[in-house]
Amino acid sequence: MPLLIVIVILAIIAFYVIAVYNSLQTLKTQIVASIQEIGNQLKRQASLIPNLEAAVKGYLKHEKGIFEMLTAARTSAQKASASGESKDIEKAISNLQSVIPQIQVLVESNPELKSNESVNNFMRELGDTADKLMYARRSLIDLSQAYNEKLVVFPSNIIANMFGFKPEKGLDTALTGEHVSVSEAETKDVKVNL
Repeated sequence: MPLLIVIVILAIIAFYVIAVYNSLQTLKTQIVASIQEIGNQLKRQASLIPNLEAAVKGYLKHEKGIFEMLTAARTSAQKASASGESKDIEKAISNLQSVIPQIQVLVESNPELKSNESVNNFMRELGDTADKLMYARRSLIDLSQAYNEKLVVFPSNIIANMFGFKPEKGLDTALTGEHVSVSEAETKDVKVNL
């Protein structure tokens, strides 16, 4: 009977050791995956944001061009109307005749002026990218915390030491320096220049 009790106790200890070892290995694997997800989101940000910014700038230039052409034609027509001189009226008509086909081509190729939609999409993507990066970083921090806790909490710390598990850095940041305080400039809203 005492031998059976010893065997049961050893089996429980063995299962506990295996469970703690596996949980530590699982957390290490999840930490690596979390670091890779941060890299994935940074790559997404690096390729997506400049392309969206260029697209939005293109649409804004497109619309700006239409409005500039319309404004120039309207100004020309107003000046001709105010002066009442035939040469000014002919010049205004000529300006309008040259602008209308350009506007028609621009509008026919893109019948809906899309800068508002493009800007909204750009802003959504900026927010979405920032949120995904923040979530990936938060996951890394949480996983590293759970892993590192197991390394210092009894009795899992004994098993961690037996198998040589080392602490994970998590999100590698210094514990002192400018990043732990907020400057006045950092309290202001970030501006995107389109």
